[in-house]
Parts: sequence; C-alpha cells; structure tokens
Amino acid sequence: MQVSNTRMYRDGALVDQGFPAREVGDRLAGDDRVVIWLDICRPTEDDLKLLAEELGMHELAVEDIVQQAQRAKLDRYDTHLFLNTYMVRLDADGGLTDDELSAFIKPRALVTVRYTDKFDIRHVLARWDESAELAPHGIAFLLYGLLDTLIDGHFSAVQQLDATLERVQGSMFKDGRAGGAGDAGRGGDAGAAGEMDRNEVQRQIFLARRDLVRLRQVTLPMREVVNALMRPTMHTVDEEMLPYYQDLYDHVLRVIEWSDSLRDLNTTMLETNLMLQNNQLNLIVKQVTAWAAVIAVPTAVTGFFGQNLAFPWRHTPAEFIVSLVVTFGLAIALYVVFRRKSWI
Repeated sequence: MQVSNTRMYRDGALVDQGFPAREVGDRLAGDDRVVIWLDICRPTEDDLKLLAEELGMHELAVEDIVQQAQRAKLDRYDTHLFLNTYMVRLDADGGLTDDELSAFIKPRALVTVRYTDKFDIRHVLARWDESAELAPHGIAFLLYGLLDTLIDGHFSAVQQLDATLERVQGSMFKDGRAGGAGDAGRGGDAGAAGEMDRNEVQRQIFLARRDLVRLRQVTLPMREVVNALMRPTMHTVDEEMLPYYQDLYDHVLRVIEWSDSLRDLNTTMLETNLMLQNNQLNLIVKQVTAWAAVIAVPTAVTGFFGQNLAFPWRHTPAEFIVSLVVTFGLAIALYVVFRRKSWI
C-alpha cells in the first residue's frame, strides 16, 4: 500500500498527520469529533480493499478508480459522494496535460486518489494551511481547498492559452506572413524562412484548438459539480462555507466563458491565416504574370524582326539597333507600370 499523506483534524485543529492508512477507520470510529484526510497515490489492490471494505466505499465508485479516464463528475451514494476531476497544466512545449484525481467524500473523511505523482498534492496542503481558520467546517473546508487548487489550475491554463494565442495572432501579420508586396522580392532563404514561420503559426493554431477542446471537456462539468455541492440536500456545505463555494462557482463560469471566447478566437485566427495564405498565393501569381509579360516583350520583338535564332551580324546595324531600342523600351515601360501598381 502506497500512501502519500494523512491528516487528522479535531475541532478544527490539526492534531496528527502521517499516520498509517489502516488506522483511518479506527480513528473515525473512536472519536466522532475528528475529520481525516487520506491521500493515495497509484492505488494498489490493498488500497482498493481498504476503500471498499474498511471505509465502506461503493463498489461502483471503486470500479471508476480502476477504469480511470472518467469524465469530471459528482456521484451520490448512500454513505458518501464520489468526485472525479482533473488538474490541468501546460507543459514546457506548450501542450495541455491533465492529471486525473478522484475523491471519496464522507461526512468526516476525505479520501483523494491520484494516479500519478505529477499531481503535486503539496499545493493542496499549502492551500489548507493558508486557510486554517476555516478548518472547523470539517469536510467542507478540506473539499474547498482541494477544489480551489484544481480550479486555479484551470484558470492558469486558460490564461496561458490566451497569451499563446496573442503571440500567434501578432506573428500572423508580421512581414513574410501577411503577404506584403516586398516579400516576393526577397531572396530564396528569406522565402524559405517565411514559409516555415507560416507553417509554425498554423501548427500553433491547431495545437491551441486541441488544448481548448480538452480544457472545455474538463472545466464544463465542474460547473455542475460545484453547483451540486452547494445544494442543501447534499449536506456537505454549511451556510458559512457557502460564499466560498459560490466564489468557486464564479471562477468556474469565468474559465468556461474565457475558454469559449478563445475557441471562437481560434476559429477566426484559423480562417484569417488561410485567407492570408490565399492572398500570398494570389500575390505570387500576380508577380509571376507581371514578369511573364515583361519577358514576353523581347520574345515578341525578336520574333517580329526575325531574330529568334539569327545573330546580330547577320542583320544591318539599323535593324539591330531598332530591335534593341524597342525591346528595352517596352520592357522598361512595363516594369515601371507594374512597379507603380505594386505588382512586382
């Protein structure tokens, strides 16, 4: 059995911690004034047996732990509630990762189950220590600290995604992406770099869209979870703790609304990026057509004078000079006209 942490509160004061998990049932039965928190990381068969037999958790809730990958939800059983939720964060590469966490909520016990140590439970402990004045409220206090940490993680993730989309949005309209007239006149290396930049912009847009969809899957059910906990029929949150849970509910709504607006922005950015690429393609086609018109002038003049294959010394000097003047004159005139129209 691998136990990460245990804590016991009596009358709102922390009286013990770090005791074995097998003592949880006896301590709850021996003193009706204590509230205990038990944390299990990477549950084993012994852990599942402890939950089902000694602590009396429902077999369906224990089965959800075994299956994992459940949606965020709050299930109600006769003797306890079962909460499944996720802590989300952005990794070093900017991708969204989520760590599943389950919790069994009894009147005087909170059991959290983590499936990986990437979920740092120390943040929850710090939140409890910062709000020690709320400890007399028992389970409502412990559950509030846990949910507050999780929802703050959701809020931080959507905030970082917003910053990422702002950076991508700014990059879309830089030279080499917006398709300015001067881009086509650059060298091959600059054109290759611009193409890579455009591909990276499109990649970031698609990655952000994927992360926003996953974030919505995690955060949207939390609205109903927090709302259900505030119902009097749940007998979990008392009147004094109700404003704190209302604050959690407001944060959840803000995360949901913010992620929805970012999804709309992401769709707009995707459409705008495709439009910019089409504009760039049209510009390239226009430039190629303009240069083809300039190059067609010498071809037409030399063909008119019969110089397709003949050398200059096979014609009279007058013919050669006239053909050169007409060729360069028309070519230069077309170049000037196209340049003024920003076609080349």
